[in-house]
Amino acid sequence: MNTFNSSTTRYDPSSWPYFEEFTLAIKILRPCGPAIILFGFLANLTNIVVFLKAGVKDNVTALLLSLSVSDLTFLVLIAPSACTFVILIFAPQWSYPFYRGFLEEMLYWPAYTFYDFSSYISVWLGVTRCACVAMPLQFKSVFTKARTVRAILALFILAVCLRLPVMSMFRLAWRTDPHTNSSSVHLRRENSESIVRFNDVFNRTSMPWINFIIMVTCVVVIKIKLYQASLVRKSHTSTPASDSKQTTAEGLDEQGRSSKDLRVIQSVVLICCIFIASQLPFLVYSTVRLINPDFDVLRRLQNLFFIFTTLSRTCSYLNASVNIFVYYNYNSKYKAIFLSLLG
Repeated sequence: MNTFNSSTTRYDPSSWPYFEEFTLAIKILRPCGPAIILFGFLANLTNIVVFLKAGVKDNVTALLLSLSVSDLTFLVLIAPSACTFVILIFAPQWSYPFYRGFLEEMLYWPAYTFYDFSSYISVWLGVTRCACVAMPLQFKSVFTKARTVRAILALFILAVCLRLPVMSMFRLAWRTDPHTNSSSVHLRRENSESIVRFNDVFNRTSMPWINFIIMVTCVVVIKIKLYQASLVRKSHTSTPASDSKQTTAEGLDEQGRSSKDLRVIQSVVLICCIFIASQLPFLVYSTVRLINPDFDVLRRLQNLFFIFTTLSRTCSYLNASVNIFVYYNYNSKYKAIFLSLLG
């Protein structure tokens, strides 16, 4: 039976459970972070240029452009923290010319504020497409570009307001090194316990689960509606030619959707699925953290906790970087403009 005493092993993580698995995970995953971020930076910059050249003429393009801007901002802000983690692996004794926490913590919460913003945009995108697929007659003219822009602004304000408490707990302070008798600026937390608890319960558990459930529901509803529509189309193809001609005129299906509309729906479903897959590691560790006190920093399962946090961070980088493949494969106008940029 394994025993654990935090007072004797606090500064010796190798004596904690899952140390070998943790070492392997960080050596594989953490070096991938900067590479994924660099690719995501280029990919989202490309998305922004393409969408601007195409013209923001509808609500879907407005949402995708906002999503690309938010993802790009997230990757830029989180890059210093990701690079610091790589330095800690390969050069743990490297001397920083300033307080290391500036790279690890100062931009961390603003970065994940934009990650939350991207999550809310993805959810709104899924909800709007789901409503238009499930009840096209009622919602076809509801989600206009002007209303979408107002919704994007409201979602950004929501993301900032929910993260303000945790961002406000940091203060700049002077710290004296007794060995060198020199002072330097560092970050200090104030009233952090209650704020972190609120952030863990609300921002890192409740809201992600709500977003996750909404997204899964939207994907299921869209897939069911598209499957039902495909069955109707198959039944029409078995009818006489005159009836079939009426139902397939101008390339529309029985609910008036063109092939272009179907590609848009398919791309939205893929974006939602990417979001769902990338959120799973985060939902697991944030929920278990609230249930099991040992699953946390400086607790018995710290190494296992760090494995899931590292995996979750890597998934967040991927989630903000890979949408370019969806746009390229399911948006013919995006593909044409992208190829024209390559000459």
